[in-house]
Amino acid sequence: MTEGIALHWRLLPGRYNLKGTECGNCGAKFFPARRICSHCRRKGKIKDVKYSGLGEIYTYTIVRSPSTGFEFQKPFALAVIKLVEGPLVTAQVVDCDIRDVAIGKKVKAAFRKIIADGDEGIIRYGYKFRLVN
Repeated sequence: MTEGIALHWRLLPGRYNLKGTECGNCGAKFFPARRICSHCRRKGKIKDVKYSGLGEIYTYTIVRSPSTGFEFQKPFALAVIKLVEGPLVTAQVVDCDIRDVAIGKKVKAAFRKIIADGDEGIIRYGYKFRLVN
């Protein structure tokens, strides 16, 4: 799963800062960012939003047979996180024993290495989540 460098750079605001969008008409919040609201079908009042990175585990799975590039991380928890602002975000849960991951646990975004393109390629960073008390 190699992306072009141009696509990688366009996705940096969302990946590095959890930036999404909010509809000024109906208040719906989106991550990743959208330019048209899927709720009210409008595009004129979409504004950029930086999310706090706080949320809770909505659901999760334990990945024991990962895709190429993620073999060194197995097993790992992959979760759908419900941010306190509302959007759902899919991310890896890190810095914990996978047995501690559970629905409803509070999490906070953490900036981490996602993947590297080969031994000498671009290292891609982004958000993952860690458990908080």
